[in-house]
Amino acid sequence: MNKKLSDIAKIVDGKVSGNASVVITGLSGIKEAKSGDLTFLANVKYFPLLEKTAASAVIVASGVETGKIPALIVDNPSLAFSKIAEDFFQGQASTLKGIHSSAIIGQNVSLGKNVAIGAYAIIEDGVTLGDNTCIYGLSFIGHHTKIGADCLIYPNVTIREKINIGQRVIIHSGTVIGCDGFGFANVKGVNVKIPQIGTVDIGDDVEIGANVSIDRARFDKTVIGEGTKIDNLVQIAHNVRIGKNCIIVSQAGISGSTILEDNVTLAGQAGLVGHITIGKNSIVAAKSGVPNSIPPDSVYWGFPAKPIDEAKKVNAAVQRLPHYVKIILDLKKRVDELENQNK
Repeated sequence: MNKKLSDIAKIVDGKVSGNASVVITGLSGIKEAKSGDLTFLANVKYFPLLEKTAASAVIVASGVETGKIPALIVDNPSLAFSKIAEDFFQGQASTLKGIHSSAIIGQNVSLGKNVAIGAYAIIEDGVTLGDNTCIYGLSFIGHHTKIGADCLIYPNVTIREKINIGQRVIIHSGTVIGCDGFGFANVKGVNVKIPQIGTVDIGDDVEIGANVSIDRARFDKTVIGEGTKIDNLVQIAHNVRIGKNCIIVSQAGISGSTILEDNVTLAGQAGLVGHITIGKNSIVAAKSGVPNSIPPDSVYWGFPAKPIDEAKKVNAAVQRLPHYVKIILDLKKRVDELENQNK
């Protein structure tokens, strides 16, 4: 990694202010940056750090003064930094090459061009792996699963049988795709397992974090729409259908047969009951419990979740409960005194 700032500017169609010949040898956050690093400033609360950062250059929006530090001026500093990072580290995400001698590959497996399979990975019968897909060591791919091109499956991922995964999908370690849905019928006091015979269908350009569990459908399929990004430690139950370009943050839980339409955001620890619909472009704030469907273009918060303006009013009232209790007790004392005077 060794590029002039002027060369980096071409990657994002940016304009250089200051020394365009400064050499960039690394990328870093504004707090952690050292000499040679390129950083970015996108949040106003970090403006004071411009005077303290050791970075050799900073990416900023138009109108931001950076003093003596050379600047790369763009419309969206955060996005520009991401594009530069992608350019710098292109091809380095996967260093795995070829098929390790200890990998176990079943019969009738279809491998595309430049497929890489790590040590002790298990690829069962009838699996299809697209071009340039990488399966790291100790991962398990169940029989007749199909994985598209340019996918990256990190170590210790379990993808059960008959799962369909699109192209450019990234799945991080510890995740399980296609485990049985949580289905039981109570018969005379005994919980009897209901077979889960469906599948999971994951669209293109999905990224799934570490230790995520996505259940297979009881019938038909559980769906993750293209472009959706799922954080670590998320539970998605059977027959859930998630639309395109959704964001699901850590520790969210989605119960069975719930639908998330396109561009929905679930913040951390949001919990959704089953058989409801979250309308497109809606946001469910952190720690919310959602018992009912939410209309499109809404922001909900709380437990039970309410439209956020209403939830804020309820929360404000709750915070003042000690004050209200004191008023009530004072009023009760005065009423008691008046009653005693009238006796």
